[in-house]
Amino acid sequence: MVLPLSILDLAHIGEGETAGDALRASVTLAQHAERWGYRRIWYAEHHNMPTIASSATSVLIAHVAAHTSTIRLGAGGIMLPNHSPLTIAEQFGTLETLHPGRIDLGLGRAPGSDQQTFRALRRTPVSADRFPQDVLELQGYLSGESLISGVEATPGKGTDVPLYILGSSLFGAQLAATLGLPYAFASHFAPDALEEAVELYRREFKPSAQQATPYVIAGVNVIAADTTEEAERHFHAAKRRRVSAFTKQRLTPEEADLALESPAGRQISHMTKYSAVGTADEVKDYLDDFAKLADADELIVASSAPDRTAWLRSLELLAD
Repeated sequence: MVLPLSILDLAHIGEGETAGDALRASVTLAQHAERWGYRRIWYAEHHNMPTIASSATSVLIAHVAAHTSTIRLGAGGIMLPNHSPLTIAEQFGTLETLHPGRIDLGLGRAPGSDQQTFRALRRTPVSADRFPQDVLELQGYLSGESLISGVEATPGKGTDVPLYILGSSLFGAQLAATLGLPYAFASHFAPDALEEAVELYRREFKPSAQQATPYVIAGVNVIAADTTEEAERHFHAAKRRRVSAFTKQRLTPEEADLALESPAGRQISHMTKYSAVGTADEVKDYLDDFAKLADADELIVASSAPDRTAWLRSLELLAD
């Protein structure tokens, strides 16, 4: 069976680029991905990160949707504790009203930021504790069965925007199973609990109005190129960039290589444990094996290829 393929676009701001460049590149990718046959593209909510331009996630989705026709678009995800459920219901209800049948809403409970930004977002330490209740409140607004008497989402009511629970631990797996929602595991950067979480989710799943059977989306890194050597070169450059981002320093290639050999650097490398790197055929073979390991119904790929040309080429080769 051929699994659906989707894309996680982090709207990365490359070296020498502006946020505007990154957002225009996201539109270009979506237009190509629509022609190439990808099922969906998701954008993640991150804050106070100078290399990521998707902080206003719903605004970016609206812009990309206006420049495409058929591909599904959504959040992978909205960090719900940063927002009121009513606000998110109105935003995504508006998106679904403007672009019927094309909008997804993935939900996570992490802050998507550091502690300083946590305070700037007006979060409280108990925000994440309310995540299950907030998901139910949001679901009520979108279904038209509000849990808050006298409060409805307009637009939003009756749009039934499909919800997905995102996670990298057993908590998200258990919640998705209990609520009968699809589950997306962030194995592209948090690989350790993948198999255990998916097994728990499938075992405990309870059918719901949205989802009759379990549905798993697994994240995986992909760098495809015309030769194995080129792909490996791009992958190493991506790891150098990642360690520079984590250390918040502008490291030379030599300094980045040394940092990658340190215990902290090896932990950063471990985050990319699930990475398909090579030619199109090599990447396909890897993804076939990974899909079985993850017991996935769909794969969502993130490409950290180091420049725009290599990034688009990587995803084109994968689609082929």
